[in-house]
Amino acid sequence: MPAALRVLHAAAEVFPLVKTGGLADVVAALPVAERAAGCDARLLLPGYPAILDALRTPRTVCEAGPAFGALRVRLLRGRLPDTDMPAYVIDAPYLFRRAGGPYLDAAGAEWPDNAQRFALLGWLAAHLAAGDADDRWQPDVVHAHDWHAALACTYMAGHAATRARSVFTIHNLAFQGLFPLPDAALLNLPSRWLTSDGLEFHGQLNFMKAGLVHADLVTTVSPTYAREIGTVEFGCGLEGVIRARGASVVGILNGIDDQQWDPAMDPALAARFSAQDLAGKLACRRALQQELGLDVDDDALVLTIVSRLSAQKGLDLVIASLEPLVQAGVQLALQGTGDPALEAAFRMAMDAHPGRVQARMEWDEDRAHRLVAGADAIAVPSRFEPCGLTQMYGLRYGTVPIVRRVGGLADTVVDATPEQLADGTATGVVFDAATPASFERAVRRALELRRSPASWRAMIQQGMQAPLSWAGPAQAYLDLYASGG
Repeated sequence: MPAALRVLHAAAEVFPLVKTGGLADVVAALPVAERAAGCDARLLLPGYPAILDALRTPRTVCEAGPAFGALRVRLLRGRLPDTDMPAYVIDAPYLFRRAGGPYLDAAGAEWPDNAQRFALLGWLAAHLAAGDADDRWQPDVVHAHDWHAALACTYMAGHAATRARSVFTIHNLAFQGLFPLPDAALLNLPSRWLTSDGLEFHGQLNFMKAGLVHADLVTTVSPTYAREIGTVEFGCGLEGVIRARGASVVGILNGIDDQQWDPAMDPALAARFSAQDLAGKLACRRALQQELGLDVDDDALVLTIVSRLSAQKGLDLVIASLEPLVQAGVQLALQGTGDPALEAAFRMAMDAHPGRVQARMEWDEDRAHRLVAGADAIAVPSRFEPCGLTQMYGLRYGTVPIVRRVGGLADTVVDATPEQLADGTATGVVFDAATPASFERAVRRALELRRSPASWRAMIQQGMQAPLSWAGPAQAYLDLYASGG
């Protein structure tokens, strides 16, 4: 029997220990699905306090310091709780064991040594790939996730002993990891790599570009986004680099953890339900209205948003169209944090529409589940969206997605046109222009659709039965690893 393919996933976040967005969900679920398919997948993570405290049975694999400004660097091997996932964790107290977030301090400013912190992540991934960090395990593939791990591909390209292939996944091209070019001297990056054909980008050092230039294969998190990032509109200045990679840029749609997100088993919900028995969804709806202080109004369209509050997410479109939508019978329930101006705008909307608009500017995972389960529809009006998980959570929970036709939103939601309603394939409402008027029309379409209970129920059930688990994407990645392209 051939040995299992060995894959190392290098990333800066993993749910539930450290999470700022969908990256953490992917890193928590994809390696688990790959292991279920017979792959020997493992993680490499920074030693933030939450990760070090959770790591089970940690053992020192190697002493790697001093490096990148840290006098002490140890590579630990252990297992993560719940999933029992094998994980390497970088114990570098000077770089990682600090209060605040993974990228920002408590005041919201970027850590000034982020270049060194995440270069160390890539550097140790390359040493594991070369076989000189753990003499008991060596990956066949290093899968680097987003800019934080992108230098793994560069360090691997410069390590003569490396036989492993590198795969780099873009989760969001807008966040590229830009640093002063002289910082390269702190990162063991030779001058031959600091050109416009390499890591230099308009006079800066670009970590994202390192992955694009040096990875054997580049993937992103939906087929549509893979096409979009080769254009000026979505390429964030890197569209030429992406087009130059040609067919080696592949879009593989993310999945969701269908065990964690399962309305028939979810302990956070007021009632359980399924596509075959939707009675519990009405109970969740009424419980959500009561929990948030919304009017218990069975005729309203309860529209939810669970999102980072930013212009990327199109939430200014929601604010601009909210007054007429509330007058038309919409209730809005929102959870998210981010742009202070957007937070203030939603607070003002709450004051202006008591009982019709409620927003929670804090993150609560259980409440997020209740918001998705209890709403009639969930809005994701993004200006761009590499994949998006929220709309898939909505589909899974019988909550109709209202989305803009971009990225993974276009790949996962089938618009409720008359033809698609007639043939039973519709799962949501899709609009095109990033304008308040287009968003308002889309929500009004949902209002009208809900007034036809049979069509609405059929659309809900179609969405709930969509194949959204990680099994398919994990197999697609395994096939990609094995093919070499």
